[in-house]
Amino acid sequence: MNELQIAIDGPASAGKSTIAKILATDLKYVYVDTGAMYRAITFAVLTQNVNPKDEVAVSAMVPELEISFAPGNPVQKVFLNRQEITTEIRSVEVTANVSLISSYAVVRTAMTALQRKIAADGGVVMDGRDIGTTVLPAAQVKIFLIASVHERALRRYKENQAKGMPESLAEIEEAVQKRDHLDSTRQISPLKKAVDAIEVDTTGLSIPEVVHVIKEIIHQQQAVN
Repeated sequence: MNELQIAIDGPASAGKSTIAKILATDLKYVYVDTGAMYRAITFAVLTQNVNPKDEVAVSAMVPELEISFAPGNPVQKVFLNRQEITTEIRSVEVTANVSLISSYAVVRTAMTALQRKIAADGGVVMDGRDIGTTVLPAAQVKIFLIASVHERALRRYKENQAKGMPESLAEIEEAVQKRDHLDSTRQISPLKKAVDAIEVDTTGLSIPEVVHVIKEIIHQQQAVN
């Protein structure tokens, strides 16, 4: 089996991370959670009481931050300067600020370099907003996952309910729309479908169905390589 670079992009709550993790496990590839990297930086900004809107102050923090991962069950563990923050980076406050933090040039440059280093030897599944366009433009497989705003908000609502978070569906739907706008209009590495990416609409599809569709695309690419 050829060791491919598999890039999965798409808007918030389109199912990228869930699908990417399953694919990585099934293919015995490395899963790279780029969103967790940006969330880790956002968490550091908030806990150190730095204004998220102060790009200069945020950028000055980046060289001091060490982000790492470790296998976990049921989720991959995330560490910031060797302190586990797996749960903390999924807070409402981090979610509300991560799009802004990830738009800063110094932040994106540092994370892109780290992501490319991890993916250099192939055998990786990486998901995010700009993997196929910026981070891994030569990836052999590029997938762009989409779903309706309502469907994505409903998914996030159900996840939050399970965690005891009180946000209403309407609030989450508004937040998803705002996140879409911020991600797609930022100047540096905006959310955009790569020209050679294959779009997969996950609206109304089960997780196994989406995985099946993408595996078929991967198998076709492996035949070419």
